[in-house]
Amino acid sequence: MSPQNPFLALDRQIIGDIHTSNEVMDNLTFLCDECGSRFPGSAGEGMAVEFMQEKMRAYGLCNVHTEAFPYGGWQRGEAMLEILQPVQKTLPCISLPYAPAGTVEALLVDMDAGHPDDFTARGGEIAGQIVLTTSENPAGMSRGVHRLEKYGRSLLAGAVGFLFVNHSPGSGPVTGGIGHGAGPGAIPGLGLAYEDGCYLQRLLARHGQVKLRLTTTDINKPAATSWNVVGELPGTTYPDEIVMVGCHYDGHDISQGAGDPASGAVAVLEAARVLAQYAAPARTIRFVLWGVEEIGIIGSAAYVQTHADELERIRFYLNLDAAGTSADIQDIVLNEWPELTPLFEGWKAEMADTFAIGQSVHSFSDHFPFFLQGVPTSCMERANRRPSQGRGYGHTQFDTLDKIEIGPLRVASERAARWLLRIANEEKWPISRRTKEAAQSLLETPAYRETAELRAQVDAFYSARGQP
Repeated sequence: MSPQNPFLALDRQIIGDIHTSNEVMDNLTFLCDECGSRFPGSAGEGMAVEFMQEKMRAYGLCNVHTEAFPYGGWQRGEAMLEILQPVQKTLPCISLPYAPAGTVEALLVDMDAGHPDDFTARGGEIAGQIVLTTSENPAGMSRGVHRLEKYGRSLLAGAVGFLFVNHSPGSGPVTGGIGHGAGPGAIPGLGLAYEDGCYLQRLLARHGQVKLRLTTTDINKPAATSWNVVGELPGTTYPDEIVMVGCHYDGHDISQGAGDPASGAVAVLEAARVLAQYAAPARTIRFVLWGVEEIGIIGSAAYVQTHADELERIRFYLNLDAAGTSADIQDIVLNEWPELTPLFEGWKAEMADTFAIGQSVHSFSDHFPFFLQGVPTSCMERANRRPSQGRGYGHTQFDTLDKIEIGPLRVASERAARWLLRIANEEKWPISRRTKEAAQSLLETPAYRETAELRAQVDAFYSARGQP
């Protein structure tokens, strides 16, 4: 027998409205086709900020506003990768964001998927050379090995250039930031397509040596301004208690960023639309679209710093980064809050829904600044996430509107709205904010310690160069 659903009437209104409306796809179309990538500093970024505010006001949210924050700007220039020996050939490539301008000539060192053990064993080969790694997670690794880790290990070993190869065929060159703090990376870095990376690897295997010339002309700017977009649905009983939901809106400049992140951004807007129309939550629900996530998770980090005095009042933060991309990533992953599992299990039953409930945490989206401050956080993503699964079209020029179907957009929107409704009205909330020390202790695992130690070494490397 199914459990009683106290929100049945509201659930039916929310689901019926979302699944009979094209609003979520219309919003995605505008953000992608009219605003483009929304990359920090672009005209499309400003257009998107105005559009999202207009939508929030039209949906009936209160206190709609922007919050400005500074970041280190970056402008793409022309990039070139030339094979000098054993053949002469130019390969298509793109600069990785925050790449410094420069030209280097050196031999190629193929580190393939970039296993940490391989950097340790082969470090002597890398000094003065150009490292190639792929975006694939190294075989046998239970944790993810991020692009920045591979770049950092290359720096520490003395590389003078960095090539990052997409491990997915037919998806073009891959992108992703390589900056440090608010400044540029230390050595030039380029993104390559799978096919061109494989060609370089074959050439090296066949001839023993490949000499390359890598040229970047990017401009790193000392300061720029971006914005978080905020709107609220005030609580009727406990207005000072806050439930938050958010997603970044900036994509990489080479793409529309339709799946990553815009499918999640429009799900935030769609949840706001139906909750404002049908619900009167006991606690305030705050909807936020974050700026400058792709090159540093800067907007959400700035928000946490600016709003430090109200973090105690945040009951829960739900992150929807790329949540509408596909149906298999729409579970609830609680960031190490096992006390909430029974609550979500009960809601799953009363909602007659099929989402899975996971427990894990990673540091690569906008939930993480909140997590570090002890705020209860979660992500809508795959509950059984595996490091080897990759991004699909994400971070490539092919992350475009035509890849996104309205079905997953609707499910992400209605599932988020129904979770938020329950979180905001639940009287027997079993958790409270952790201390920062308790949050940090959850990261004291062998895998996290390894990456933390690497970050400390990379920080010291940049500090020695006079860059904080």
